[in-house]
Amino acid sequence: MREYLALLRRNADYRNLWLARVISNFGDWFNLLASATLITRLTGAGTAVSYLFLARLLPVFVMSPVAGVFADRYERRAIMILTDVLRAVTVLCFLFIRRPGDIWLLYVLTVVQFVLSSLYTPAHSALLSNIVKPEDLVTANALDSFTWSTMLAIGALLGGIAAAVFGVTTAFVIDAATFVISAWFVSRIRASGRSAPVEVQIGGWLEFVDGMRYLHGRPFILGLALVKAGGALVWGAVNVMEIPLAQVTFPINGNGTLTLGLLYAMTGLGTGIGPLVVRRWLGDSRRGMLRGIAGSFVTMSLGVAAVALATTLGWVLTGSLLRSVGTGTLWVFSSAMLQRMVEDKFRGRVFAFEFAALTLTQSVATIWAGVALDQLALGVQGVILSAALLSVTVTAAWLWFHHWSAQRVAPAVSHQAGG
Repeated sequence: MREYLALLRRNADYRNLWLARVISNFGDWFNLLASATLITRLTGAGTAVSYLFLARLLPVFVMSPVAGVFADRYERRAIMILTDVLRAVTVLCFLFIRRPGDIWLLYVLTVVQFVLSSLYTPAHSALLSNIVKPEDLVTANALDSFTWSTMLAIGALLGGIAAAVFGVTTAFVIDAATFVISAWFVSRIRASGRSAPVEVQIGGWLEFVDGMRYLHGRPFILGLALVKAGGALVWGAVNVMEIPLAQVTFPINGNGTLTLGLLYAMTGLGTGIGPLVVRRWLGDSRRGMLRGIAGSFVTMSLGVAAVALATTLGWVLTGSLLRSVGTGTLWVFSSAMLQRMVEDKFRGRVFAFEFAALTLTQSVATIWAGVALDQLALGVQGVILSAALLSVTVTAAWLWFHHWSAQRVAPAVSHQAGG
């Protein structure tokens, strides 16, 4: 942990960005637990839970072309501050949801919240590369992942307790407050995070198309940008099924909210520790990170299968830990490689594409989970088993890409070095 603490000490801008992430992520898990509890209380339907996840995912996909252009054209810090403040206002409006007839308002407010989040995320990813030196990018991404995971573990556990003991109102108020505090920390960052100061020569949509041309001409970078999308095909279904898995299949003394908090806490532990351990084992080289991603897909598949076949809560928690070790590592390594390789003037659009792709595949998986549970009657663990089988296919696709890139990219790099 020494190098992570050293980065926080010597880089004040990154320290403020990190603190904003700590606070904001803490509130996010309060929000999800409160929303899931409210949905279950007001409807109890599997498709209603799927709609909640879709309301969190589809706005990101639809807004990504705009968000990427914004992150490359305007001051990234200002985008983050504005969206944080607006999200705080939006979350407070959740307090008006009290009866089953208000459920439409929950979906509308969730859409608004995640439209704003879709603007925030590419700006954050691009700003990170502006304030952190290239040699520190893997360290910064690993620390970001550890932070997300720690806040997942703590926020989910405390959010589950808060929702169960104090009610969902408390959870929503805490979430709104964290957005305001996050905006204050971002305002203390000195670097604006604006992309290269050049005159814009083309319109917004054409700028997005230009970014897609950049990816089309660089298949290796395109493959990296699709890593999270491949993982989302799997974890999208699992995320939806965790709610009925906790509420119906493995409740603790009849209380599914506490079980859900434990599931999220275990996921946070795995995604936090996994990248740190794998990085220490394989290092920061491109070859090492590619091997790490391959191993992570395998680990994710084994973890999902374990959850699908589990007969006790202990095995569910163990499988969740194994799955999250894989997902956390592939997230960190793919992000770090993209930040190293993508030019700054295209970085916002590439990260917006990456986020759009993963939200699209996660949305497909979310829809499948709801339909399979309610219409096909596969059962909670049957749906998770279908995700495990799909994970094997996704893993095979990545192993093929890994082999292809090793044959095609490495010789090209050697040729350039020799030339």
